[in-house]
Amino acid sequence: MARYSEEIIDEVRQSNDIVDVISQYVNLKRSGRNYFGLCPFHNEKSPSFSVSPDKQIFHCFGCGVGGNAITFIMKIEGCGFVEALQILAERANIQLPTLENNVDSKREELKAKVYKVNEFTADFYHKNLYTPNAKLGQEYVKKRMLSNDTLKNYQIGFSGRFNELYNALKKAGFQEPEILESGLVNKNDNGQFIDRYRNRLMFPICDVRGRVIAFGGRVLDDSKPKYINSPENVVYSKGRNLFGLNVAKKYDIKELLIVEGYMDVISLHQRGVKNVVGALGTALTQQQGFLLRKNAEKIILSFDSDEAGQTAKIRAIDVLQNMGLDLRVLQMEGAKDPDEYIIKYGNARFQNVVDKAISVVEFKIKILKNKLDLENVNDKIKFLNEIAKLLSNIDNTMEREVYIEKIANTYQISKEAIYAEVNKLSYKNQGEKLLDKSKNVVVHKKPEVSQISPALRKRENMILSILLTGNLDLYQVIKVNVDCDEFKDELNRKIAQKLYEEFEKGNSNINAILDNLDDSEQSHITAIMADDYEIDDMEKAIDDIIQSYQREKLVDRKMQILTLLESQNDVNEKKELERELINIVNQLARMK
Repeated sequence: MARYSEEIIDEVRQSNDIVDVISQYVNLKRSGRNYFGLCPFHNEKSPSFSVSPDKQIFHCFGCGVGGNAITFIMKIEGCGFVEALQILAERANIQLPTLENNVDSKREELKAKVYKVNEFTADFYHKNLYTPNAKLGQEYVKKRMLSNDTLKNYQIGFSGRFNELYNALKKAGFQEPEILESGLVNKNDNGQFIDRYRNRLMFPICDVRGRVIAFGGRVLDDSKPKYINSPENVVYSKGRNLFGLNVAKKYDIKELLIVEGYMDVISLHQRGVKNVVGALGTALTQQQGFLLRKNAEKIILSFDSDEAGQTAKIRAIDVLQNMGLDLRVLQMEGAKDPDEYIIKYGNARFQNVVDKAISVVEFKIKILKNKLDLENVNDKIKFLNEIAKLLSNIDNTMEREVYIEKIANTYQISKEAIYAEVNKLSYKNQGEKLLDKSKNVVVHKKPEVSQISPALRKRENMILSILLTGNLDLYQVIKVNVDCDEFKDELNRKIAQKLYEEFEKGNSNINAILDNLDDSEQSHITAIMADDYEIDDMEKAIDDIIQSYQREKLVDRKMQILTLLESQNDVNEKKELERELINIVNQLARMK
């Protein structure tokens, strides 16, 4: 099966520095030669996720995951190799050639068709909004004061009766597989095709590249449910997208306002707030957090002011606060949501509220205060304990000082008392971080046929470390003296076999080899590469390793001979074995 050439893959790989790629998703800080951050693939309190700019690999010492830039995109975006390569190619402005008959060809072909179905449907619904049959939709957009420019910008449309869309899709030449996969049409038990959306105002949902991936449909009467959204399919995952991000990206944005619903986004945008996106009616996910981090430095949460909105804010904070973002919370009074607020009070007043958005710490303190009676001694003690927990997690000393000063003045609590509680918890947190680091030393567990000594495993890892330099001259020296079948560790043996195979073909591109390994092999290799075995004299190191293997072979043969001698009755055979034994003993003596 065809795939992109190694030249193309290499060009994409070399055009995307792994630190730059991963920095879009993870807050990285330099430490020595490498960068470290909190692993996006498992929950942790202290950074164990390492990125090497020299070797262009990442490795987590906590969960064991590892790989290169392509591997990272595959894991973080939940996509296959081809799509990951396309993402990185687009990032580097590289035009990929048309690819046919690749491993993912059928899926990629289906995705391409579903995109076309969605594009056709968005246009169909939008045009339908201006027909006599869309009176309900026209009345609604008039009531919401949506301009023609806004309707066009977001491709807002109207879905008609029963199977109007299905008939239009069939007439346009689309086939049943892509129509059904899109989720826009359902097939009942009687074999009838029925449009999912009927008599609803339609909101196309686009990905960050502007491709229509799904739809949201709002009912225009009292029927339920109020909203129907597209099911997840080959092109759509609601937890990986944000409504309106494709529009917001057209503007020079450094901060993003995140709201709950479609109309919040559209209403704010029409009234001059361009940096706004919607959460697609779901609890904010880590993947959506990555999208926000990629596109802005500052995030302002502006969910509804009701109880559900407050809960959503707290959940969103839990997802976003460790991503290295400047995270703020909008405080609105006099309206239930941003849409109502800006219509009621205007853009200038809304912008003023945005500018005064409070920090996460201030928001949590406010929530806590509303739950407690600070006139009550026990509640005030509880309040002090809880704010101390919040403040002890702030690493920036200056920031912590500012909050302590503000809290002391606002709530009439002595600064000394706050400092005492915060310091107590800070020492505890430091101890936990050290404990975490000690736990994180454990790397990916490997299947073992038998117990292997640490010294032997280290020696095998060192050989792999040398091979992973991609130096074919060194490989030639190693392969003559160390057969890949001689590796005792099962995973090391599998990797050695694959490295030997590729090197025999003349392929010494380690990143290319890495792409063709499974997850456990990739993780093990990146762990070895991340360990950074310090080898000052490469020739001496290889000589020592080879000699160790030769010595081990001789010792094994010596033990075999001694066993054979015990049961050997043939005089000539016995003499031959004894001569071999003497020779081995002499060789071992010279090696010492």
